[in-house]
Amino acid sequence: MKPIILQGHERSLTQIVFNAEGDLLFSASKDSVVNAWYTSNGERLGTFGGIKGDGGHNGTVWTVAVDSQSRFLVTGAADNTMKLWDISTGKCLRTWEFLTAVKRVAWNEDDDTILSITEQRQGQPSVIRIFPINREDPTSQTDTPLTEMRLTGSKATVALFAPVSDYVITGHESGKVAKYDVKTGEEVNFVDDAHRGEITDIQLSPDGTYFITSSKDKTARLFDSETLEEMKVYTTETPLNSACIAPLRPYIILGGGQDAMSVTTTSSRAGKFESRFWHKLFEEEVGRVKGHFGPINTLAVHPQGRAYASGAEDGFVRVHWFDESYFRSRPFGDLEPEVEV
Repeated sequence: MKPIILQGHERSLTQIVFNAEGDLLFSASKDSVVNAWYTSNGERLGTFGGIKGDGGHNGTVWTVAVDSQSRFLVTGAADNTMKLWDISTGKCLRTWEFLTAVKRVAWNEDDDTILSITEQRQGQPSVIRIFPINREDPTSQTDTPLTEMRLTGSKATVALFAPVSDYVITGHESGKVAKYDVKTGEEVNFVDDAHRGEITDIQLSPDGTYFITSSKDKTARLFDSETLEEMKVYTTETPLNSACIAPLRPYIILGGGQDAMSVTTTSSRAGKFESRFWHKLFEEEVGRVKGHFGPINTLAVHPQGRAYASGAEDGFVRVHWFDESYFRSRPFGDLEPEVEV
């Protein structure tokens, strides 16, 4: 399983996402640039923002999301803005300005609504806003959100639309998982102690019936999308920054590592910078994939389960296309065995 290494960022990665077809990958980083890549060969298709960009961000790009038609891209950054981009031209179509940084963005299933999470800072609360998107005239977007949820407790760090897009599911700094009604903005369900540390990522299963969360408490957990009931727990010995669910095979993929400030004093082996594969049902680790020289910050899986990608503190994105042995019935595929010799 030889990786394709994507070298197009000068600083650490913050989020990577595949498009619906899996032929494109979008990467955001702390260097204020968003890149688009061909996943088949690692060629860079284009750049959104940067020094030569059109209306780009002026700070760390924390989050990126692509619609199901690969027509529009939405990004959120530390410069307190959220931007809508035309993927085919790389042009910035619309900018929303806020009082604090935008930490997470997401599309709904119909591609006509986006959500944003702004950070709790300088006396401003953490706010989740739902905006309509006019796909016929994307430059005429409104500044007024359809729904605004001002959170009074722990700030939200990650969020996504639940299936059918009637609800938003959030992960919080305190470890709380909550569910909000999109129309009313009311909290309809929550689990206060879902994690014992900050939730760092949240991703849906292929069919949307459950989702996975990763946390600084060194665990990843599966939850039912409807009831928020905890289904499975995967306990590791290192803080986790990202987790995703692999289609076709019964695996989940975890990534993390020690804090970036300690990376220079620790070898890659001791730092636990591998992508870690766990059996989804048995809650057992089945293999690891090495390669990064810093903590893995973000993971994404190919929509058809043919590959996965990882982005790390070292500034590199690695795209791994699974060999045929991965899809065979033997328990480990061709992953590196967990036991090191």
